[in-house]
Amino acid sequence: MSSSGMEKSQASKEEIIVLDEVYKIFGPQPQGRAFDLARSGVGKDRVQAETGHVVGLSDVSFTVRQGEIFVVMGLSGSGKSTALRTVNKLHEVTHGAVVVAGTDVQTLEGSELQAFRREHMGMVFQHFALFPHRRVIDNVSYGLKVQGVDRRAREEAARQALSMVGLGAYAQSFPSELSGGMQQRVGLARGLASDPDILLMDEAFSALDPLIRRQMQDEMMEIQGELHKTILFITHDLNEALRLGDRVCIMKDGAVVQIGTPEEILTQPATGYVAEFVQDVDQGRVIQVHEVMTDPAPIIAGTGLSDALKQIDDVIGRFCCDAEGKPIALLTEADAHRVKSMGSDDLNAATRRDFDKCSPGATLNELYAAAGRGLSIAVVDDAGRLVGNLDPRQILEEMGRVENLIDDFEREVFM
Repeated sequence: MSSSGMEKSQASKEEIIVLDEVYKIFGPQPQGRAFDLARSGVGKDRVQAETGHVVGLSDVSFTVRQGEIFVVMGLSGSGKSTALRTVNKLHEVTHGAVVVAGTDVQTLEGSELQAFRREHMGMVFQHFALFPHRRVIDNVSYGLKVQGVDRRAREEAARQALSMVGLGAYAQSFPSELSGGMQQRVGLARGLASDPDILLMDEAFSALDPLIRRQMQDEMMEIQGELHKTILFITHDLNEALRLGDRVCIMKDGAVVQIGTPEEILTQPATGYVAEFVQDVDQGRVIQVHEVMTDPAPIIAGTGLSDALKQIDDVIGRFCCDAEGKPIALLTEADAHRVKSMGSDDLNAATRRDFDKCSPGATLNELYAAAGRGLSIAVVDDAGRLVGNLDPRQILEEMGRVENLIDDFEREVFM
């Protein structure tokens, strides 16, 4: 699917979580002068210096669509966890609306709020928050027990959730008998057991060792591919955000700095602050082929070699397709001139069959070896039809463009 196609697909999905002009001021008089200053655009540090109040969120607006992983990323004090806690009303907002599944959660109180949380949300914490005296299956099924689900039904749901995270054999173990990574899997299973519409994950993998953390990311993406939950994921790690997020929201000092797809965040940083974050990211691991490929413009069957050569233009080669639009041969400028020097105008004599193919969603990292051959790469859809032409030079040009953009931001900072 093309970049624009993916954007349209996402945009057509229902908005499950909406934060609209949300402010959160911490202090004894949150709606007093501190709020007035924050609303007028005064920065977090100055508000605190003048009023003694802390700006947790300042005019934060974003939406999370059905079935997407929306990652909020920022350093300590950025407001990312505060934003999440307005969604289940662990924090009351100073101003603005927080709408979840069509309900303004900030208007809910008491048992009504508790019921809404149980019915719509699962929570996965950074620290596993497991009951040490309860077995794994009882930890996973605890939320269902609170809801009044009978023992047989809740244990069956717990076993299914444990199976999803690869811990089916550990149902009768105690948390102390499990590794840290396994305990976090129990936490994830507990969040999944009640089959919530929404998963709220607050720094869920931050306490894990790097290797285990990556395994948990892989596992979560595999589960998401099956369940298609709506996930609001909080992290301070940009690599994690870019790896997991369908879209990423970067926050600083309680405010939103940029929202976009991982590719947009990496290739189109909105500010020097974002550029500073992305400068150390392996761009090839994030940028996908559809971002840089060009129109395929295949050579029409029956075209003579001289006319075909004119169509190559500024790319290394053009593809010839069969009646179904699938690439079957590649004509390069060098091969065309070689055959013409022999006095032939036979297109078939100049084309080659040994070319590489890839999907529009492949990352540039996956294609370094193929690009090293110096030949155009055929970009094909799921049916094998040609949808794009990837010139190896485009990969290097895109990497260089992003690096130059980041350098420009850095020069602005220091000039």
